[in-house]
Amino acid sequence: MVARHLTDIYFDGGCRPNPGPIRVAAVVRGMVHLRTDLGEGSSGDAEWLALLQALEVGLAAGERDVLLLGDSASVIDQAKGKARFRGPPVVQSRYAELAGRFDRLRFRRIKRTQNLAGIALEQVRRRSPIS
Repeated sequence: MVARHLTDIYFDGGCRPNPGPIRVAAVVRGMVHLRTDLGEGSSGDAEWLALLQALEVGLAAGERDVLLLGDSASVIDQAKGKARFRGPPVVQSRYAELAGRFDRLRFRRIKRTQNLAGIALEQVRRRSPIS
């Protein structure tokens, strides 16, 4: 049996203006996974959709023991059960379904300047004619 090792997955979401078009990114093993087709919403919506994207990317890569790194204290606290969930029920149920497929999920809040997913989103925003 091959031992699985902890894998870091960075996530970040944003929208401009707020509310506005949502962009999310997840970075796992140096690969950026970006989505810009998620409609419009608030920055909180974008952060939650980024977390879901990170979980989906992790599962697709075969990861089961992950450290999710993001800069949204609110979303991290909600995901860990330390704060009341404030998003739409469909997001909460999707999170529960995805999270249940991992052996272990850990979270760490990091500075925005350390968030590889946020850095990727900023690079895309700077290249886009629509900021």
